This record gives sequence, structure tokens and C-alpha cells, in this order.
Amino acid sequence: MFARLNHSRLLRYAGLFTWAVIGMPLLLLSLMPSEGALAEDGAVTAHIDWQAWLAYAAFGISYGWLTRGLGTRRVRAFDYVLLMVLTGSAIAISYFSASGLGSILLMVAACVLPWLLALPVGVAWLVLSEFLVVPVYMRWLDMSWLEALMQSLLYAGFSGFVFVTSLVARQQAQAREEQRQLNAELRATRALLAESARINERTRISRELHDLLGHHLTALSLNLEVAGHLIDGKAQEHVNQAHTLAKLLLSDVREAVSHLRDADAIDMAATLLPLADHVAGLDIKMEMPQPFRLDDPERAHVLLRCTQEIITNAVRHAQARTLWLHYRQDGRMVRVHAHDDGRGADVASVGNGLRGMRERLAAYGGRVDIQAAPGRGFSLDIQLPLDDGVAVGDSQAQPAPDPAMAGLATGTQV
Repeated sequence: MFARLNHSRLLRYAGLFTWAVIGMPLLLLSLMPSEGALAEDGAVTAHIDWQAWLAYAAFGISYGWLTRGLGTRRVRAFDYVLLMVLTGSAIAISYFSASGLGSILLMVAACVLPWLLALPVGVAWLVLSEFLVVPVYMRWLDMSWLEALMQSLLYAGFSGFVFVTSLVARQQAQAREEQRQLNAELRATRALLAESARINERTRISRELHDLLGHHLTALSLNLEVAGHLIDGKAQEHVNQAHTLAKLLLSDVREAVSHLRDADAIDMAATLLPLADHVAGLDIKMEMPQPFRLDDPERAHVLLRCTQEIITNAVRHAQARTLWLHYRQDGRMVRVHAHDDGRGADVASVGNGLRGMRERLAAYGGRVDIQAAPGRGFSLDIQLPLDDGVAVGDSQAQPAPDPAMAGLATGTQV
């Protein structure tokens, strides 16, 4: 069963289990009398206040929300608010229960930090949260400031171990996603190479049929035609039949050669679809004509690399959940419209990825248009001519954002 769980799910369930176990000593503390104090009606008062249970519930709810889909979903401002609630509720549990239970829960909270914060910020958050418990130790556990500090440092050591373990899990998840992406690109490239090899072989066969068999059949037909004029009688009838059969065979060869050359096109669906398989945290929806074929392997390779770059940007920069890719052929022009539900940007900064995409397209007379808007994502429109000597113009200027579109977002570089 555990083999089916990834790193983030194991951390989630382990944290929830620890949170549930903490509820047992919290329940025992709530049933203990508060140093023999009695209420006015003679009932024994609880050792801890109801605020501790409220903080306990807030911690569980916050942790459950924050750990859903770790590493596969977009981190929003609300997640940072819940992280503050998570840390504050752990400290509140120690305060209202007059115990060190909150420090244990801070260790649970430490496993969330690497997934939500940058490494320096996460370390600072971890250290600060542990120091905030020092006054609680001094107030309720009658510790000196030095004893409270040492106790806090002890828990900080355990929390640091949990933090590093979670950081390693995140790095492993990222490495696995990069490996998956490389495998998808390898499968797509292999499909493109297989299609190119198939086309080359069909071209070779058609050339051989045309140059060898067609040439000999033409010569045979001419010789039979000459022979038909040189002989008489019954032999002429057989020669004429042979001449007719030679012309039919020559026509069949030419038709077969034409069919082989007409089928010399790369199936782009078989090439592009592997790129959309099992992309973590991103649902890719591809729409393309049926059939979708290109007769130029080099332009097919350009379209493949552009698609790879679009998906990579959506995963790394856009923090998008869904990416839409629409392919269509308008005569001898291939058009691609890509957009997603990413975070968007005021202006898309042209990085190496987008610059390389423009250079690939420009080499064949194509271009890419960019549309960006904050909160509405980022979109790309690609035009790739299928004929040499045809260009669709320069696209250095960015058009105004289209409010109806969500885009392939990137806040830094594309």
C-alpha cells in the first residue's frame, strides 16, 4: 500500500497521524483537575481551557488544507495565511495547555515549509516559530530563560530534521517530474524520428519504383509497340496484348509511386500527444485536426520543440492548472494557440525559452505573438508557414491583452 503513495502523501498522512495522537494527551490534560481547584458548585474545573481545543482544531484543518496536492498545485496568498494560522495555533496549544505539545506540532508544521516557502524564508520561519515558544515555557513551566531557550533549541533540532526530510522529499518529487518530462520529450522525439524514418523509406521505395521499374516498363512498352508494327498475323495480336498489359502495369506503378509520395507526411498527433501524458499538476487539453500531418520533418521538429517549451513554461512559471493547445491548418499555414489559467504578468519577460522559440520559427518564416495580463495568464499564437520563401512578418511588438483569454502565465521569464 505504501508503495502507491508518493512523498507528499506520505508526509501528509504522517502529519495528520501525529496531530491525531497529540489529541490523546490533550484529552487527558482536559480531564485532570487544575491543582485541586473547585468551582462554586463543587465541580472539578478542567486543567486546560477550551481555547486549546479550538487551536487544536484550527491546526488540523489548516494542515489538511495546506498538504493537499503538495507540489502539484498553485500556492496562493490564502496558503500563506493558513501557514500563519498553523504556526500560531501550535503555539496557542502550548500556551493554553501549559505543555510542550505545541512544540511537537511545530515539528509537524516544519514539513510544510519547504513546499510553500523559499529555503531561506523557510529556515527563518522555522527558527522564529521555535523561539516564540520560549515565553510559554517560562510562563507556565517555571523555567528560567536559559532553560526555556535550551528546551526550544532541542525542539528546533527535531524540527530541523523534519524540515530537511521534507526538503529532500520535495527535491525528489521535482527530480521525478523532470525525469518524467524528459521521458515524454524522448518519446515524442522518438515518434518524430520513427515518422521521419518511415517517410524516408517510403521515399526511397517510390524513387526506386519510378527510376528502375518505371524506366524498364517504359522501354518494354516502346519495344512492344515497335514490334507490333513489324509483325503480322496471329503474333501481332499477342504482341498488342502484351503492349496493353505493359501500359497497364506502367500505369499501376505510377499510381503506386504517387500514392507513396502522397502518404509521405508525419503524423503530428502521434508526435505531440506523448508530451501531454501525466504532467504533474497540469491538465493539458490538445485539439488538432484529424488527420494532422506535415510533409516537412524540419517544420515538424520546430512544432514539437515549440510545444515542449510551452508546456515547460506552464509548469515552471505559470503555476497553471490547465493548459489548452489548439492546432489548425489553414492551407499551407499551421497555427497554434496556447493559453492557460496561470497567474499572468503585466509584461512577459523574454527569456531564453521564448527567444529560442522565435528563432526557430523565424528560420522558416514563422512568428509568435504574445498576450499577457495579470490574473488572466499568458497566451501564445504561433504561425508556421509550410512553404519555403513565405514569411508572416515580424512579431517583436506585443499586442494588447485579450480579456477573453486566459494565458500561459509567467511572472519572470518565459
